[in-house]
Formats: sequence, C-alpha cells, structure tokens
Amino acid sequence: MAQIVEAYKHLLQAEKYKKSVAPLTDLYPDITIHDAYRVQMESIDQKVKDGQKIVGKKIGLTSFAMQELLGVDQPDYGHLLDGMDIPNGGSIPMETLFNPKVEAELAFVLKKDLIGPAVTVEDVLEATEYIVPSIEIVDSRITDWKIKLEDTIADNASCGLFTLGGQRFDPNGIDLTKIEMSLYKNGQFMNKGTGADVLGHPATCVAWLANKLTEYDVTLKAGEVILSGALSAAVVAQKGDVFTAEFSQLGKVEVSFG
Repeated sequence: MAQIVEAYKHLLQAEKYKKSVAPLTDLYPDITIHDAYRVQMESIDQKVKDGQKIVGKKIGLTSFAMQELLGVDQPDYGHLLDGMDIPNGGSIPMETLFNPKVEAELAFVLKKDLIGPAVTVEDVLEATEYIVPSIEIVDSRITDWKIKLEDTIADNASCGLFTLGGQRFDPNGIDLTKIEMSLYKNGQFMNKGTGADVLGHPATCVAWLANKLTEYDVTLKAGEVILSGALSAAVVAQKGDVFTAEFSQLGKVEVSFG
C-alpha cells in the first residue's frame, strides 16, 4: 500500500506543478496492472473528496494496433469527472495540459445500470439512452508519453478532457460498425476510422468494461457517459489548433486549443 500511495503522490505532483514526471514503471519495476488501477482509484477518490463528480468512464487501447504497440491483449479504462467536460465548440487553454492529443469516438449515455460479468452487446444497446459523437483529449503526466500499460492505467488511462456532440441518436436504429469518422486539424484531413475498428463493434468495448469492472466491485450506472474507444490514431494538439471530427449519420464535434 505504501508504494501505491507513493505512486499516486508522484503523479499528483505532476498535476500540481504542471511538470511531467518519470514513468512509474521506471520507479517501481514490479508494479502490476492491479496496482496501477489502485493508484488510479487513489487519485479519483481524492478528487471526489475535493468536490468533483464521476460522470462516466473511458475505454482505451481498443484498437488492435494500439494493443500491439504496448504489447497487451486487452483494453484499459479510466474515469470521467465533471471537470473534464468541455462544451462542443469550446476552447481549451494549453497551459492546463501537458502533451495533449486528440481522438474521436462514439459516446454511449446509459439509461440503466450495466452489471457484469455477463454483459453482452445486446445488453449494452438495450441499456443505452442515446449515443453522440465525441472527442477525447488524451494527455499524460508521464514525460514524452514514454508509457507502458501500467503507466497509462495509473494515470487514469491518460484521460484529459472530453467533448460531446449536441445531437443525440438511438443506437438501435444505426449499424454502429459502419459509422465512418474523419478527423480534421485546422481543416486538413488527418485520419479516419469506422465503428468496426474498435474490437469489431463499439458496444463490444462497453460490454468489456462492464464485465471488467466486476473485478473491482464497480458498475456502469444510469446517466453515465461511456467513451467507447478511439476510431483512429490520436493526433498531437498545439496552441491555436482547431479539431473537427465528422461522423456519418451523427454530425460533427469540434474543439480548439488556445
């Protein structure tokens, strides 16, 4: 437990002074995935005590390319807090971030709890009130993104901020695997992806999360926002950049950096 607290305080120092820090996997070579989630929860628990509210979860490493890059065979997850929510079209001060990157994905907003360990894609769709297009701004307190799986998990799955589109859609009337997304930076096309690029189906990612959380006695709750995983590679953001993600059938979502 002492190591968990040390690791949590190490990351907290980075946040407090806005100065990146060394990877936990360098400082604690024996840190496990379970340890890393405990570090994450120490941080989240403290922020809740300080007045922030958990509003959802994010799923990371849902593409096979990213899993291969980090040498893992499963996604990871982090918590969304109310202070991370940026309005669609909003501007984010760069000085509040470390080394941000932008991803586009589908967000599920739940109308009922999802309790594992046997949640299916059908269960997810039935429990979803609506989906919206979203942008996640991933960020890392670890210097130069030199992370291993344990580092990103401890760092709340490298979650920084998120933005949700304004239009809501019933997921049962749309083939989510065929949703196409194009990401633009300052009007220039960056990359694209489809719903099939995240574990074959975005709802598969949400089902994975609901089932994974049973290991920690946590459930996905009605009203929560679930970011289901990036449909394409993250793109580095710099001061003055404007990012737009356009989704077939779902419209677009946009954010800028000031």
